[in-house]
Amino acid sequence: MTEDDARAWMAERWPAEAIDRLNAYESLVREEAGQQNLVAPSTLEHFWTRHIVDSAQLVAIADARAGQGNWIDIGSGAGLPGIVAAILQSRPVMLVEPRRRRADFLSAAVEHLGLAGTTVVQSRIETFRASGNAVLSARAVAALDPLFESASHLADKQTLWLLPKGRSAQSELESAQHRWHGLFHVEQSVTAADSQIVVATGVMLR
Repeated sequence: MTEDDARAWMAERWPAEAIDRLNAYESLVREEAGQQNLVAPSTLEHFWTRHIVDSAQLVAIADARAGQGNWIDIGSGAGLPGIVAAILQSRPVMLVEPRRRRADFLSAAVEHLGLAGTTVVQSRIETFRASGNAVLSARAVAALDPLFESASHLADKQTLWLLPKGRSAQSELESAQHRWHGLFHVEQSVTAADSQIVVATGVMLR
């Protein structure tokens, strides 16, 4: 998928107001990139493919499969996919980020973009508590086994986990299933042939 393809894919699915907000968000990330390493510098040239569409496809999955409740973005970093989710859908979004500088950036971005219903929480996910969570997302945070270990207290049987994993999805899932059971499957990412997403519900220790 090229950058033009990515922008066209988004424009076919979401209104112009959302696209304008995503453009504003991209500008904020680029401005901050000189101050801290929010995203890999090599990905800025392909921002819409690598970050916007990569996050937006999770929103499409959530809209089809998740109930109502909070969207918790674990280790939100630059706000991916959490800020994209906040722009594109109506669930309350909590951006959980342990690093202060990144949490400060997220707070400034949420205010600048006018994202009502979006909360930034500076915390480690292990000590964060919230109930009524419809979606848990995590992008480039940890392998599946330790991720489930640190965040399973936030999920119930209906909570939908959306976990982009690149080419390691299947191997990480096979490893995690030695300790965890639930309804798991792997979906192909729309952004690249070697990128996949682990989708799960009912994740519990065996």
